[in-house]
Amino acid sequence: MPELHKTPALWRQLQATARVVLAVRGGASGTVAIDAVEAELRSGVQALAFQVWRNLGRAQALCALLASKKPPPAADALLCVALALAWDDAQAPYDAFTLVNQAVEAAKRQQETKAQANFMNACLRRFLREKDTLVAATQKDPEAVWNHPAWWITRLKAERPAQWMALLSAANRHAPMTLRLNRRRTCVDDYLPLLEQAQLRGIHRSAQIVELGQAVPVQTVPGFAQGMVSVQDAAAQVAAPLLLDGYAAPQPWRILDACAAPGGKTGHLLELADAEVIALEVDARRAQRIQSNAQRLGLTPQVVTADASRPDSWWDAKPFDLVLLDAPCTASGIVRRHPDIRWLRRASDVDQLAAIQKRILQALWPLVRPGGRLLYCTCSLFVAEGQGQAQAFLANNTDAQLLPSPGHLLPQSEVTAGVVPDNPLGDHDGFFYALFEKRAV
Repeated sequence: MPELHKTPALWRQLQATARVVLAVRGGASGTVAIDAVEAELRSGVQALAFQVWRNLGRAQALCALLASKKPPPAADALLCVALALAWDDAQAPYDAFTLVNQAVEAAKRQQETKAQANFMNACLRRFLREKDTLVAATQKDPEAVWNHPAWWITRLKAERPAQWMALLSAANRHAPMTLRLNRRRTCVDDYLPLLEQAQLRGIHRSAQIVELGQAVPVQTVPGFAQGMVSVQDAAAQVAAPLLLDGYAAPQPWRILDACAAPGGKTGHLLELADAEVIALEVDARRAQRIQSNAQRLGLTPQVVTADASRPDSWWDAKPFDLVLLDAPCTASGIVRRHPDIRWLRRASDVDQLAAIQKRILQALWPLVRPGGRLLYCTCSLFVAEGQGQAQAFLANNTDAQLLPSPGHLLPQSEVTAGVVPDNPLGDHDGFFYALFEKRAV
């Protein structure tokens, strides 16, 4: 008889989750850390890690109350994992006693934490006895209340005084699964019946945007393998139409998609326009994803692996009609999809990334032909990576004119009335968009 599939022991999952949390604390991205987890544990660890990151501020505050001296890094990470999962009965994946028992078991069974197992047991047993009192005490700590680093909270409060609480709350909710229909292969009227046949509910947001009523594995999305649809947040789907719509120069256009990986916007451009699209990406592994995503959609961009800020190493001196720059940023607008980001970033990253954005913008602007356009975008909530960057660019480039643009799209918000008259996006991530046209001089 075939051996029955067994769910991995919870203590093993907790060990692996703690290693993932520790890796992010050390500067690795959550995606990379989770990809390194052995296959049989990976899906469970991802679910646990996401919940831990959405509750890590609370867990760290509880740790500070339970331990007078901070334990070694591996033990501290495991203790935080247990507390993040157990502190709130309403969202706990297991009951608190099971989580505590399995966390102690996890500590005993690995060399890095074995010496702290008794200490962790004492802390967690005290937590079970005094949970309500301890949780109430952490309500004085903003990091515990909002589950974001203090610098992040302070920055949002200063920049968005009327919205900061809503933005922090939204960051801890699950993001919707939003599809982009490939108009070369399907349309809303043909695609919605496919969702019904698969017993999936689809909310029709626009000609190309369909939001699923619940998230499902991407392989089970009807038509995904056949290139009918891509998974792409509604705010990210603004880029290609904004760049293309109303552009009247003779086709075929020459388009540059800079910092293009994983290729969602590259694919969208080619779905909408018969154009020569060059997708530029500095990371060779990520550049491969552009190619594979395009192949699934039946599209053929020219993928180039190079640094966008150094055109002398890759540009052929032929000007571009249109340039899309999805610049490297803090990704503060997509933390509900990648909750590790808030704990990975440091306050100094905002200015460092803004400097990189400025350098790439200045490097690419000379490549745009007179009358052409450059669309600058980031998935950030911070002003320095959005409106501040756009204003500085206009001040430094007198041949640049700002065309009607959404500006900052805040999660679950509407576009400013009068800028883009119709906003059918529904629930979406945080983005910034500024569309520049080059004046003839």
